[in-house]
Amino acid sequence: MTVPGNLPAPVLKTSDFEYSLPPDRIAQEPLADRAASRLLVLERDTGRVAHRHFPDIVELIAPQDVVVLNVSRVIPARLHGKRETGSAAELLLVRESPDGTWLALAHPGGKLKPGRRVTFGDDSAAEIVEVLGGGLRRVRFVGALDARATLAKYGAVPLPPYIRRAPTAADVDRYQTVYAKDDGSVAAPTAGLHFTPALLDAIRRKGAAVAELDLHVGPGTFKPVAVDDLRNHKMDTEQFAVSPAAAEAINARRAAGGKVWAIGTTVVRTLETVGIGNGRVGDGTGETKLFIHPPYRFQVVDRLVTNFHLPRSTLLMLVCAFGGYEPVLAAYRAAVEERYRFYSYGDAMAVV
Repeated sequence: MTVPGNLPAPVLKTSDFEYSLPPDRIAQEPLADRAASRLLVLERDTGRVAHRHFPDIVELIAPQDVVVLNVSRVIPARLHGKRETGSAAELLLVRESPDGTWLALAHPGGKLKPGRRVTFGDDSAAEIVEVLGGGLRRVRFVGALDARATLAKYGAVPLPPYIRRAPTAADVDRYQTVYAKDDGSVAAPTAGLHFTPALLDAIRRKGAAVAELDLHVGPGTFKPVAVDDLRNHKMDTEQFAVSPAAAEAINARRAAGGKVWAIGTTVVRTLETVGIGNGRVGDGTGETKLFIHPPYRFQVVDRLVTNFHLPRSTLLMLVCAFGGYEPVLAAYRAAVEERYRFYSYGDAMAVV
């Protein structure tokens, strides 16, 4: 945000992260070709915007750079079942606990109290064990099938709520990056949906390194910030893993003068969580609740590839912290005017 003289920047509130988006700009289907998306390029230093196509990302990445991917895989986390009364109920599994129970979001929340069950078939049911805060329940699978077998048989792709249709067989593939490996996310790291094996090969042939990490995306990624004072917002906990090989690749490229490209906000949050100073990162596993919003001094990430995000969301706030509040919102207005496709199945943005 531009501030005259040496005056401190104004404190931004959640209401400052609104923008107008016609409903028809929200992509309801993926494009036939993953790489056919448009790419809005925002220059951090100048605020200049260019309108390109996603394969141009190869030109923007320098041979000495490192591209960091989140290889977490989306699980079929949405389960539709019935309560004891025969009425419909739904669970969205979030993550497994060490004791074998699962954290889940439940609907209808008021009806699913401890001791009640949701049945998915003759061989699978889940019992509500405990009501937790934030809409979460702790559930235990009590049928012949355990949780993972239940998901494999009865689970559905957890498309975000702004995609107003039921998932199809095509979504099983398309709501997943081509490089996804490790089960654990309930939402796709959507910046990666634009990459194809051919694009990744082109990046490697150019000389750039490709590093992989995991951040298992939770349902909080879709949650608007409900308080206007950002200091009062609590992020959901998400699990991450950064291997020694990934940390070594990132640190080596940075030491040689390369830039660190984060493919998605999940990669940004992970890298900034494991930063150890001087632009370097450590390895390991853990949980992060890092909430990045203006003002924030980035210690690891130099370049960001991301999709267009919801108003008032923590994801939009992170992008504004990285690219500048005014330039990012100006770029969003330009994207609306140029009829870009928004959100998970929409177009991409590179902040360089």
